[in-house]
Amino acid sequence: MTPTSPPLRAAALKVACSSCNLRELCLPVGFSEAELERLDTMVAMRRTVRRGDVLFRTGDPFEAVYAVRTGFFKTRVSSEDGRDQVTGFQMAGELLGLDGISNDRHSCDAVALEDSQVCVIPYGQLEHLSHEFTDLQRQFHKIMSREIVRDQGVMLLLGSMRAEERLAAFLLNLAQRLQARGFSASSLVLRMTREEIGTYLGLKLETVSRCFSRFQADGLLQVKQRQIRILDQDALQKLVNAAAC
Repeated sequence: MTPTSPPLRAAALKVACSSCNLRELCLPVGFSEAELERLDTMVAMRRTVRRGDVLFRTGDPFEAVYAVRTGFFKTRVSSEDGRDQVTGFQMAGELLGLDGISNDRHSCDAVALEDSQVCVIPYGQLEHLSHEFTDLQRQFHKIMSREIVRDQGVMLLLGSMRAEERLAAFLLNLAQRLQARGFSASSLVLRMTREEIGTYLGLKLETVSRCFSRFQADGLLQVKQRQIRILDQDALQKLVNAAAC
């Protein structure tokens, strides 16, 4: 585990799945109270990661997966020429660290885009409990499947969509994920920069800025720096649907 954040007192790190308001979005879905108590003993630690700090780096030993409790992260890989490629954005209720399962080492960096907290889930204990609780194993497989589907969606964005269509799909996906967490589906505060959006979507910074300006001129968005208001969700969806045809 990369020592990028100051240590916290043990008493301040205790967290319980049974009382977490993200329980419907994270691992403990549909469990009995007894099973939740067992999970509480596994997810016993919470870690604070300050904005710009790294939760884990490429090559770090894989020891745990991390459930984002508050905040926002990006995952990135570095190319041979030193450029960073953003591979995903993770928010509260989503998991980080699944990349390390295959080789026992992480294959990307996870960087906090704002002050964040994660629940530390030791993978060895997760495997052990998964053998006892078939619901836990099933839910973990669903999460891994969701990550695969998301990766496939990114490949579709990069392979077949024009710039405007990529940005429209990105914004709609972000809005849907935020709505599932009780936030507005139309008013967004972007935690990532336009450059980070560009590297994720395979677009230059200038192209991303031009697309935002065009969407605003066409009445699809209201843009004020990182504050985005979706004015015409149907029009954005039509852009995405046209690309899929």
